[in-house]
Amino acid sequence: MSNPNPSEAEKTDSMSEQASRHTLALNPLVAFRGKDLLDSAGIFFKAMINEPLVAADEWLSFMGELTGIASGKSERAPQSGDKRFGDPAWKTSPLHSGLLKAYLAWGEALDDFVSKTSLSDVNKERAHLFTTILVDALAPTNSLLANPAAAKKLIDSGGQSLLSGLKNYLEDLVKSGGMPSQVDMSAFKVGQNLATTPGAVVFRNDVIELIQYAPMTPKVWKRPLVMAPPQINKFYAMDLSPDKSIAKFLLESGIQTFCVSWRNPTAANRDWGLDTYVAALDEAVDAVREIAGVDEVSMLGTCSGGITSAAYLATLGLAKIKNLALFVCLLDTATATESAFGSLITPETMTAAKKASQLRGVLDGQELGRMFAWMRPNDLIWNYWVNNYLLGNAPPAFDILYWNADTTRLPARLHGDFIDLYFTNPFVNAGKLSLNGQAVDMGKVRGKVDAYLVAGLTDHITPWKAVFNTARILGDDATFVLSSSGHLQSLLNPPTNKKASYMIGPASAADPDAFQSSAEKRQGSWWLDWRDWLAGRSGDEIEAPKSAGDERRPVLMPAPGSYVFER
Repeated sequence: MSNPNPSEAEKTDSMSEQASRHTLALNPLVAFRGKDLLDSAGIFFKAMINEPLVAADEWLSFMGELTGIASGKSERAPQSGDKRFGDPAWKTSPLHSGLLKAYLAWGEALDDFVSKTSLSDVNKERAHLFTTILVDALAPTNSLLANPAAAKKLIDSGGQSLLSGLKNYLEDLVKSGGMPSQVDMSAFKVGQNLATTPGAVVFRNDVIELIQYAPMTPKVWKRPLVMAPPQINKFYAMDLSPDKSIAKFLLESGIQTFCVSWRNPTAANRDWGLDTYVAALDEAVDAVREIAGVDEVSMLGTCSGGITSAAYLATLGLAKIKNLALFVCLLDTATATESAFGSLITPETMTAAKKASQLRGVLDGQELGRMFAWMRPNDLIWNYWVNNYLLGNAPPAFDILYWNADTTRLPARLHGDFIDLYFTNPFVNAGKLSLNGQAVDMGKVRGKVDAYLVAGLTDHITPWKAVFNTARILGDDATFVLSSSGHLQSLLNPPTNKKASYMIGPASAADPDAFQSSAEKRQGSWWLDWRDWLAGRSGDEIEAPKSAGDERRPVLMPAPGSYVFER
């Protein structure tokens, strides 16, 4: 049973955990622009003009609902799990209860109006996007006087909460253009309390640094693992705080672990494309093969790093990759319309996004993050608005949110290449893409590598059913895991997470629904299963190496390297 009166610390933890489900490690392809909001608003208002009978019917229904609220006959209540209205005053105070019910009735009327119009499905999605943003923005919880918790704190603090909130707002106005800060950036430092697993940079080119982590067991499995993180964020999602570090967990399991740290490109690197990143990854894999004395390695790719890994496997890496793990990675772009960006994925919006990055030379991760926040405003904007400004609290100190804020840029050509995937869908349609002189044909890969794929049940960025289709691309024998969490939370799922559960089975099911009905259900973290799966495919046990690198590739500097600090 949930605590009806949670402490400030519990509220902060809940807010941070909720927001971390919608982090940017996402799909770095299309952003939510101001023009998209205006276009969506235009669709909505034109529908009101063109379909006045539908609008009038909803208006009359809304007025009838208000009459019922005023007479105390309405039983309307917020959806279960809506933490905005957790304060007891929303139930016990007639004023707040009436305000809440009127607000909910108004939001439902707008939603019903859009659903009943004759708009096309795409335009309905866009109109719903506008009304959702509008309704969320005008929630009574976002007002100082209407929010009972904020009003109480204003009185109890003698006005100090208002002054603190104003100070927080002015700081955010300078630092982020008025977007509420999601995290206390002063609480973390890379190399000190994040990305602390011992290791060394053993290879560097213009695009990547390669980190070899120090073994933590006397014996290790011979075949090493190379991790390719997403390019839109820093690599240390793989090595966050020690209790959430995938790298540390693998090392404690005897897996020789290497990780790619992508460089943060500038406009001068605008011509780096997917072929550039694939070629750089090939150099890193060759370095690992020589250092470890093996012909083949295992590879892990996450999000856009998974796209890059799959492209590498299908072109330069088939003879070098023995096992492939892809986490929250979408290859079949025909199913991308199910994601949070579904209504924005059109030829017009994609072309506009591509032209914008070409003009600037890069796609800026911070700008993408600000615009993505409007796709999930309650989680990524308004709860921080209330916490930071109305309550006057400091933003939370949460490692995942710090990493999420530590964004990078994408070169214009790489961004354009990712966008082109939506038009060509080359991982399904062989021959539609060539990289470094090699055509991408997943038919030549299917069944040639052992594959392990992970998706999140509540992932709005790479929907799990779309990730299941990615598993199907790699073969019926691929292992598919459906974690009980969202995007990044499904990835950072250590065995200490007592709430964790997952479904597991082969990708041979006819469709995602068939998988869900037939898969084995397990409690605990899928990390343990993946560890065993990987260990069984990593060759013999050998003595752990005494030092990093080799004669050709001496240690360049300690982990986490230098590229991770580039701004």
